Amino acid sequence: MAAELTAHELIARHRPTLDQALEAIRTRAYWSPHPEHPKAYGENGSLDMAAGKAAFDALLGSRIELDQPGTDGWVDGETSPYGVELGVSYPHADLDVLLPAMKAGMRAWRDAGAETRAVVCLEILKRISDRTMEFAQAVMHTSGQAFMMAFQAGGPHAQDRGMEAVAYAYVEQVRTPDTAEWTKPQGKRDPLALTKRFVPVPRGIGLVIGCNTFPTWNGYPGLFASLATGNAVLVKPHPRAVLPLALTVQVARQVLAEAGFDPNLVALAAERPGEGIAKTLATRPEIRIIDYTGSTEFGDWLESNARQAQVYTEKAGVNTVIVESTDDYKGMLSNLAFSLSLYSGQMCTTPQNLLVPRDGITTDQGPKSFDEVAADLAKAVDGLLGDDARANALLGAIVNPDVKARLEAAAGLGEVALASREITNPEFPGAVVRTPVIVKLDGSKPDAEAAYMSECFGPVSFLVAVDSAADATELLRRTIREKGAMTVGAYTTSPEVEEAVTEVCLEEAAQLSLNLTGGVYVNQTAAFSDFHGSGGNPAANAALCDGAFVANRFRVVEVRKEA
Repeated sequence: MAAELTAHELIARHRPTLDQALEAIRTRAYWSPHPEHPKAYGENGSLDMAAGKAAFDALLGSRIELDQPGTDGWVDGETSPYGVELGVSYPHADLDVLLPAMKAGMRAWRDAGAETRAVVCLEILKRISDRTMEFAQAVMHTSGQAFMMAFQAGGPHAQDRGMEAVAYAYVEQVRTPDTAEWTKPQGKRDPLALTKRFVPVPRGIGLVIGCNTFPTWNGYPGLFASLATGNAVLVKPHPRAVLPLALTVQVARQVLAEAGFDPNLVALAAERPGEGIAKTLATRPEIRIIDYTGSTEFGDWLESNARQAQVYTEKAGVNTVIVESTDDYKGMLSNLAFSLSLYSGQMCTTPQNLLVPRDGITTDQGPKSFDEVAADLAKAVDGLLGDDARANALLGAIVNPDVKARLEAAAGLGEVALASREITNPEFPGAVVRTPVIVKLDGSKPDAEAAYMSECFGPVSFLVAVDSAADATELLRRTIREKGAMTVGAYTTSPEVEEAVTEVCLEEAAQLSLNLTGGVYVNQTAAFSDFHGSGGNPAANAALCDGAFVANRFRVVEVRKEA
């Protein structure tokens, strides 16, 4: 296959960026090559907001042509949570034809080496970045995120996570040298001498099982980690969020072909309504790596049944915040209100349980009772979302009927501190938009425990009365150990409480944020610096991103001969 993009050209173009990414993961300092401000996308040939919307509109009712082997039909059916019928069709694959075709290009991809694979991946990310505004619309209209969040999380932040995975993959592959001259002295006899060659070899085909809420942010780490380590990658999107990942596959195939590699190294597996191909794919012998984000039930099934594959899961947890004391009561309330409201709580990192001593807390505004904390937090959320335009920009839309049902049922679980209300989106009248509900629970009662010890995904939070800070800390430990947590937060002015909470999070392997009162929120993480999940508690068996996330996607094979 003739290359339009040579490895030399790609290395010259992207090696400086790769080096910056390597430095960023070493220092954990802030760095991003992908601007998170829309104004940055009106230059250098990038799509501005209007052009991005026009490009998205042009996709509606169209076919996403991928020229994949084994296409035996077309599938569609996506409807935006904003009420827009997308009408986009995708190729449906005969797996018995597609999977062998994907394996055919792996030898040349393996032999290209870690650096070439890395810069090809960075070229894919650059092409995606150039279409960020178009991708933002695709993410918005499949996930229900409001536009600004879809732009940031689905665009630059997702691209950052993809690049982070490429950087980690490169580090792990070059840890072992390509060759070595080995000489062992034998006293009076001639020394033993061997020439050794060390080759990172891929496991096989990686399967990315996409999620509905963050198709690119959660999809890119596994996709690029597997591709950068020499594997082919089959992308199976969530049936309600196909478009962003289909566009990603289309871009990847174009770049691979231009770089002289088999485009079938990346392919799409769209499914017919009700087909449910994830289980079939996950247990195929060709699938050797699986990346999954979604429910605990299916994540557990994958870990138990996809025995031929290395399985990386991000499942569900019960995220907890301990509120013991604060020296910035107003800042704490404001920070928590935003965390509970962002994207209608439809984030795996959104706090669910807020543990507050039943005798109240100390603050810079004097002591506050449990009921006062509840009322003040409700007031803060109400104030944040009081203007409907602002509320729509923060909340987005409810992603599916199950979330709406959980939200409506939550009001019957305890005393309602803040009732959810319906908001109309004038631009998208078909959108289901709801403000969060906050329910007060007594942590000592068994019926309350059944509620707060279960994940209630969506805009539902429980304010749980506990006997003391020590009681809160032990409940936190139990929650992480039994249910898992993607995030933990705590507010305290006590060094002893801070130490106790920190020790629990270290022992139970949960990521902790302390006393956030400004513009950083417990449910947000920055690529190249923050770890998303830890891989050490039931919420996820992997972290985005660390060496463990990439190192077992390949093995090193040694070829040795006498010198």
